Amino acid sequence: MIEILDSTLRDGAQAENVSFSAADKKAVIKALSDFGIPFIEAGNPGSNPKDSEIFSSSFDYLDRLVAFGATRRKAMPCEADRLFMSLMDSPAKNVSIFGKASVFHAKEILGVTLDENLAMISDSVRFAADSEKTVFFDAEHFYDGYKANPDYAVKVIITAANSGASRIVLCDTNGGSFPDEIFEVTRAVKTALHGFPDVILGIHCHNDCGFADANAVLAVKAGVTHIQGTFTGIGERCGNTNLSAVIPALMLKRGLNCVLPENLPKLTETARKIAEIANIRLPDGMPFVGKSAFAHKGGMHADGVRKNPVSFEHIKPASVGNERNILLSEVAGRAALIAKVSKILTDRVIDKDSPEISDLISTVKERELGGYQYEGAGASLEILVRERFGIMPEYFTLDYYKILGEKTGDAEPLTSAIIKARVNDKTKLRVHEGDGPVNAIDKALRKALSQFYPVLETVHLSDYKVRIIDSKEATAAIVRVLIESTDGVNVWTTVGASTNIINASVSALIDSIKYKLLLEEKD
Repeated sequence: MIEILDSTLRDGAQAENVSFSAADKKAVIKALSDFGIPFIEAGNPGSNPKDSEIFSSSFDYLDRLVAFGATRRKAMPCEADRLFMSLMDSPAKNVSIFGKASVFHAKEILGVTLDENLAMISDSVRFAADSEKTVFFDAEHFYDGYKANPDYAVKVIITAANSGASRIVLCDTNGGSFPDEIFEVTRAVKTALHGFPDVILGIHCHNDCGFADANAVLAVKAGVTHIQGTFTGIGERCGNTNLSAVIPALMLKRGLNCVLPENLPKLTETARKIAEIANIRLPDGMPFVGKSAFAHKGGMHADGVRKNPVSFEHIKPASVGNERNILLSEVAGRAALIAKVSKILTDRVIDKDSPEISDLISTVKERELGGYQYEGAGASLEILVRERFGIMPEYFTLDYYKILGEKTGDAEPLTSAIIKARVNDKTKLRVHEGDGPVNAIDKALRKALSQFYPVLETVHLSDYKVRIIDSKEATAAIVRVLIESTDGVNVWTTVGASTNIINASVSALIDSIKYKLLLEEKD
């Protein structure tokens, strides 16, 4: 069993453009707990009121929460150090104490002698252990420190182990170590700790060289049984070990459980939920959980996967809660479309030579000539297929819309949208202001429809892309709009095309709303 500590709320919060409110933190804690992460580093209870609130209000998760902070400061006993004592006074049963494992950092950054650095570590760990806290000791800058002075780096972790640390975590703080270095150093440390059989050895990697995930896996091979990281890989500078990649890799490839096996199919949902809370986009190509993790574009690949998935997939997408995505393009061909239709029309046998398929292919090609592209817009394609086969519900009709724009002096332009939407025999007329015409229409349409479909309140646009198809036509060129939407769990993309950017955007927006309502029916 590999023990996992997630640091999304501490190290992940140091990522650029990431900021968690207290409510956000509680939501992340719940998501990680539901997935089965045993330890959640939730911040420093003495550093700010927000973190203090988390530790005082999250009693349901106290066994999982880990409070993070430094050793006592130099020339100061533990009892007199306010920040250190905030760790001891917090209700958290687990504390992560970091100390320097590098001669350079002890002397040049902390400005202490090597003996004083050891005393700071020993005093702090012992005080916490005597206070009946479970102590994680983060040996900061360990790998750089070991490469410069292995004897002192090892002395640091032996000191922490002797003082009562239950876990010793080796940190590649600057993210500059190569996987072979991590393996060799970790294996040497494992040997050095042979006198402490009850101490759990851990790894904490940063991704500055792009090796954080590989380094964590090599550390496990060298004897580590505790991994720290963030669920989506976010963190200071280039990020941390991506737990949503390392956990399934170890479980599915190495047979090493990190969470309960029955929880693994919730991996993609959990990653997307945490990304949504953090207000970040998961990269499409992120292993296991990305939108493109099981995407197939080439005709041979799509045909091969349709015949036998193991031909081009290393695992079953469903094992991590993701799904296969057959992309339509100029290289995909009839097999890709048949695979898409078969997935949508699960109760029918699809004949590749049937008139319906031929008609659908002709329609797709005709639309692509008009600027549409379904390769990255699977939601719009599904709606098109369902409409062609007569199984697409008519959730609503947008009868009319009008955009009003106004600019006065130096004030920001004001945009309003008027829309008239119809659901069955009921018509709604709504007006809404927005940040630009698309946002205004989105808000007005959602306001009109939410009375009938309250679930639309959970949906928002996460990405908006515009491409000019033929720049030679200048302002009369066809414009393709791709809209990515999310409800915090699912992510889908729709497309619209027109010589009018508003019309193209509205077409993609309508498909986005219809697809969400379709998802609700599937559930």
